[in-house]
Amino acid sequence: MSAAIGLLSLAIWLYLLIGHDGFWLARERDDRIAPPDPARWPPVTAVVPARDEADVIARAIGSLLAQDYPGPFRVVLVDDGSGDGTGAVALAEAARTGSDRLNLITGAPLPAGWTGKLWAVAQGVEQAGGSGWLWLTDADIAHAPDTARNLVATAEARGLVLHSLMAKLRCESAAERALIPAFVFFFQMLYPFARVNRPGARLAGAAGGCMMIRADALARAGGIAAIRHAIIDDCAMGAIMKRQGPIRLALTGRSVSIRPYGGWREIGAMIARSAYAQLRYSPLLLAGTLLGMALVYLVPPLFALLGHGLARWAGIAAWAAMALSFQPMLRFYRRSPLWGVALPVIGAFYAGCTLASAVQVWQGRGGMWKGRVQARRQVRP
Repeated sequence: MSAAIGLLSLAIWLYLLIGHDGFWLARERDDRIAPPDPARWPPVTAVVPARDEADVIARAIGSLLAQDYPGPFRVVLVDDGSGDGTGAVALAEAARTGSDRLNLITGAPLPAGWTGKLWAVAQGVEQAGGSGWLWLTDADIAHAPDTARNLVATAEARGLVLHSLMAKLRCESAAERALIPAFVFFFQMLYPFARVNRPGARLAGAAGGCMMIRADALARAGGIAAIRHAIIDDCAMGAIMKRQGPIRLALTGRSVSIRPYGGWREIGAMIARSAYAQLRYSPLLLAGTLLGMALVYLVPPLFALLGHGLARWAGIAAWAAMALSFQPMLRFYRRSPLWGVALPVIGAFYAGCTLASAVQVWQGRGGMWKGRVQARRQVRP
């Protein structure tokens, strides 16, 4: 029996390495193409929702105001009920740089049926109008000066309706070094970028920190209201936009996260905020996911260290395949390759956060962000 379980775990890892669209190779990057300039640079409006972001907003807004985009470009910042002077800090940054690109608007009260972020984004999109491109980005993301130019040039050359970049996440504290590369690795496992980018594939996804969206295509998709209740709003956006035309999702070093994620507890809370929503609030999917994670991440080291005969060799091989699959992401984040050996422990941490996410939803505290409970309360099974 143990040999069969070990061989099943090994077979799963061999499939992931060979048959899962090369998700682990991290080949979808924005620095591996040089798109031609379009004949005409269309107008771009960056929309930034912000709620109590005074500690990071100056750098984020400053990076947007410094874009070298050749066409019409402006920034709409939606202050979503901040109590820390976020708007004032942003205006001070615009004054310091001498830029007239910033338009600050005060968000209206949150209506029923909307998540806070998406309501703020909807107001910014309305302010932007319906032409050109909408650059949806977050208040804790800083962009290189050529980011907008590269996003639009690639999108125009490839006929995209959505061009999204997975910002390079902060990876400095001990907990961040252990957990953040795996966060992107697991995201790629769920949403293989090559499959997301394939027009004929049903799978769609996006990364909320940096999404360049064709305004008329978004209007055809129903606007932000079409996903107003979504907790995982970026992937929901990818799904509605892929019905309108080709999309692209890629890794980048141009856009970087500037908010410290903190320690183990804080990163665990970040993971738990949306994990159960990813499982569609299904107890059956939760049980299956936890069982699957045990088979994929815990069985290999357990059998490698404690097993015998064929079960042990299958465990060793599966653990080696697991460590190998993590190497490209570790290189992208400039982390030691030895973290690949620790992936079972990291996977166990993420499994615990997934269970905690379900418990929070059952308790009516799901999707907590900036003082708002955004997940619908579910009855505990």
